[in-house]
Amino acid sequence: MTWRMRRAGPGDAPALSLVASATFLDTYATVLSGADIVAHCTIKNSIAAFETWLGDPATIVTLAEYEPGNAPIGYTVLTAPDFPIEPGPADIELRRIYLMKQAQGSGLGAALLARALEDAVAASRTRVLLGVWDQNTRARAFYERQGFEVIGARQFMVGTTLHDDPVYARAV
Repeated sequence: MTWRMRRAGPGDAPALSLVASATFLDTYATVLSGADIVAHCTIKNSIAAFETWLGDPATIVTLAEYEPGNAPIGYTVLTAPDFPIEPGPADIELRRIYLMKQAQGSGLGAALLARALEDAVAASRTRVLLGVWDQNTRARAFYERQGFEVIGARQFMVGTTLHDDPVYARAV
């Protein structure tokens, strides 16, 4: 699989929204209720949500596209931390790292993460935080292979259901 990664811009919000909802549905359709998935995607993965991130100079969004054709297949969002733990002054949150199933196992996930870590360093950050659903064993194993360690926990709403998430951190 051939891909390219680039910094996302204002016109990329529809593509990011599409990948966000497609990957969320694909990942959680068999474990979360349909109503919770629809509610979550309608708000958290909306074009407006991505426009807000893309308009924030402190947020870094990277888009991965399949070549040829430039079809969106993945992305990352780095932003100010939003956790119930006290962040350090040089912390940044990897709020999203989403990848279409067709690209899993291709090395793109690791490439997106490496790019996010590079972007964190370029933004003068020294630690990357992230939260992941405690039942997402595939994602948790990926982060642990990449050197992330659990430093706490949070609760996260998906639709009307409260979930427990470990919070991971890694120095950069």
